Amino acid sequence: MGRVEIRILGGGLEVGRTAISASVEGRTLLMDYGVNFAEDDTPQLPEHIRPSDIDVIVVTHAHLDHVGAVPYLYTTSSHPVLVMNRLTKAVSEVLIKDFIKISGYYLPFDESDWYRAVENLRYLELGEEVELGGLTLKSLNSGHIPGSQTYVAELDSTRIAYTGDVNTIDTRLVKGYDRGGARADILIIEGTYADVDHPSRDVVEKEFIEAVKEVVGSGGSVLVPCFSLGRAQEILSLLYEKFSEGRVYYDGMVRLLNSILVSYPEYINNYELLLRATKEFEEVKSASQRRKIVKSEGNVIVASAGMLKGGPSVYYLKKMYDNPRNAVFLVSYQAPSTPGRKILEYGFLEELGPIRARVEWFDFSSHAGFSGLLEIVESFKDLKAVVIVHTGEQAFTLYEELKQYYDVYVPKTGSTIEIEV
Repeated sequence: MGRVEIRILGGGLEVGRTAISASVEGRTLLMDYGVNFAEDDTPQLPEHIRPSDIDVIVVTHAHLDHVGAVPYLYTTSSHPVLVMNRLTKAVSEVLIKDFIKISGYYLPFDESDWYRAVENLRYLELGEEVELGGLTLKSLNSGHIPGSQTYVAELDSTRIAYTGDVNTIDTRLVKGYDRGGARADILIIEGTYADVDHPSRDVVEKEFIEAVKEVVGSGGSVLVPCFSLGRAQEILSLLYEKFSEGRVYYDGMVRLLNSILVSYPEYINNYELLLRATKEFEEVKSASQRRKIVKSEGNVIVASAGMLKGGPSVYYLKKMYDNPRNAVFLVSYQAPSTPGRKILEYGFLEELGPIRARVEWFDFSSHAGFSGLLEIVESFKDLKAVVIVHTGEQAFTLYEELKQYYDVYVPKTGSTIEIEV
C-alpha cells in the first residue's frame, strides 16, 4: 500500500477521448487512449504521455473514444504491452483503419503504427487473469457492448479498478455488468449519465416497436440511424424478435461489423437471435438497391451513422424527410450541434428545410444511469476512493451521494490526483 498517482489525460469533465494513467512505485498502467471530435469533425487526441513511461496499456472496448489514439503510442521505439480481448482487437482494427482513412490528414500516426501496436498485443479474455512484469490484471464483463470489459489491476499490492463504459442491464446483445464483488482500493468509473436513471428498457422497446408498426401500417417507412457497433445489432435483434409487418434492411458500416460480431458467438448474449437477424434481414450492397428501397413503402432501414453526420443514413434522410408518413427514429446519443440533435430540437436542417417526417428519440443507452452506477460502486469490497470520468457536470450528483462513504474525485482533463491507500 502507498501513494497512487493518477493522471487524467482525457475524459476529465468531458465525454470522449478517455485516457487515464495510474502509477505506483515506478510502474504505470494506461487505461484507454481514445479520441473525440470538435464540431468541425477535427479529431482531438488525449494529452501526451511518453510511451517509454508506460508498462501496460489496457483497452476496455472498441469505440474510438477509448481506442482511437492507441496507434500514436507506437510511433516511437518504445512499445508498451497492449492488452484487450480478441473481439475488441478485431473491431478496433476496422474502426481505426476507417478513422485513419477519413481523418488521416490531421493525425500524427498511420496504419503502420496500428500494426506495430498489434505486435505488442497480449489477449486477455473476459474473466481471465494475467501477470505482466509485476502487474496483475483481471477482466470482468462491463455490459456496454460485446467485448467490453472492466479491468482490476494490482500494482505493488494496490488494487485499481477501471470500468470504461459500463451498463448493468441484460440486453439481447450483452449481459449486464459483472457485480461479482471484486476487491479494489480505487475505482475509476464512467459517469456519462451520473445524474439520471434511464426508463425501463422493456418500456422503451415496447414504445419503439409500436411506433415502427404504426408508421409502416400507415404506408410509411422508418429510418433508424444507428451507431454501427452495438446499437445497430441490438436494434436488429429487437426487430427480428418483435416486428414482422414489413421489410428490414441494414446499410453502411453496420454490414461489416455484423459480419465480425457473428464470428464471435461467445461474446453475444443471444447469439442465435443476432445470427438470424443478420441472415434474414436484407443487407444493402449497392446504390441501385438504395434507390429501390426509398421508392417503396413499408420499410425499416437500420443504417450508420447514428447522429446523421455521415454514412448512408444521410442519403436515406434526404429521400425520406419530406414525407409525413415516414419517420426518423433516433436510438443513439445525439451530441450537441449534430444533425440528429438539430432535427430533434428544431425539426429543421439548413440544407433540407423543415423535416416533415415524424422524428422521435428512444433511450436505448448502453451506459448505466445514476442507480446503476451506485450499484457498481457498492459492489466493490474494501473500496476507499472513487474517481468519476467520462462525464460532465452531471458527475456531481453521484459525487454528493458517494462522498459520505468514500474519497471522491471529479477531475478535469490535464489534472493529476495523488491518493494514499
